[in-house]
Amino acid sequence: MLAVLAATTTPENLSTFSPASPSAESIKGLFILVLAIMGGILLLVEGILVYALVRSRRRANREDAEPPQVYGSKPIEIAWTVAPCIVVFVLVLLVGRVLWEVRPDPDTPPAGAKPLYVTVVGHQWWWEYRYDSYDGRELGITTANELHIPVSAPGQPQRPVYLNLQSADVCHSFWVPRLGGKTDLLPGRSNQMWLQANEPGLFLGQCAEYCGTQHANMLLRVVVESPEDFEKYLAAEAKPAIDPTDKLALADKNAFRSLSCVNCHTIRDKQDTRVNGTFGPDLTHLMARKTLAAGMIENTPENLRKWVFSPNAIKPGCLMAGFELNEKEMNSVIGYLKSLK
Repeated sequence: MLAVLAATTTPENLSTFSPASPSAESIKGLFILVLAIMGGILLLVEGILVYALVRSRRRANREDAEPPQVYGSKPIEIAWTVAPCIVVFVLVLLVGRVLWEVRPDPDTPPAGAKPLYVTVVGHQWWWEYRYDSYDGRELGITTANELHIPVSAPGQPQRPVYLNLQSADVCHSFWVPRLGGKTDLLPGRSNQMWLQANEPGLFLGQCAEYCGTQHANMLLRVVVESPEDFEKYLAAEAKPAIDPTDKLALADKNAFRSLSCVNCHTIRDKQDTRVNGTFGPDLTHLMARKTLAAGMIENTPENLRKWVFSPNAIKPGCLMAGFELNEKEMNSVIGYLKSLK
């Protein structure tokens, strides 16, 4: 938590004090207001305590003197009962207002808005994103670990992002500090939250609910881009995987299909529907992502080879098994995966 609060304003900033969305701004305002109220109470109580210590300290010429005692003072009892009630009542109103602001109804977006609806599924230990619809049109796109959303620029229609949060296994929690508060993903239940980014850029976060061995490495990457770039992203993700045409590339594809990878992963291919597993991330456009292993390492051919060969060496406890492949088989698998752009 101290690292979060001490974060700077770099692109990797995780500070809740640098909000980039309306909901995060509301949470920051609530935090500062509650901190001010609690600070005022602290100063008041400590001030009375210090005054009592100084006023009633033992004096050399009054060793046996006892300060005046107060018993059964109704005004004092009423004061210390009513004052906390007023403070709690004010805090309830403040929190209730912020909850209303950060959890709007996804069925009633603002007038003139162009909402994006995404289903987020938490897995041990990666994120699945299903783009359901955008601006009224159905999408049906599935990807993993990098969430792309459009920016809501001043003077343009709002582009709120409504997230339907689900879990495939245990409890997780979705938290991107600069874009909004934490919301849990619970098995057998759907929760909702929303994001609306006011500026483009990369926003980081991570799972905020302990979910197993690699909880700390279940990282979040939210890419906020212009509406035009977001449309290009959707168009690219909607395309099937590039089908190999030359003999060597086709051999690489066949080598990949012969492995058990196809039982867990999906690759959307017009000519081959056998690679349709749902346990692992969708690999259709794997090389378009910046990272591997849910944000742990950069997505390079060298790291990809290390990840395929021994994923537990990079992410101990992960549910992906390594493969004892000879050099030719490994080259074929990596060659095919590198073509998934």
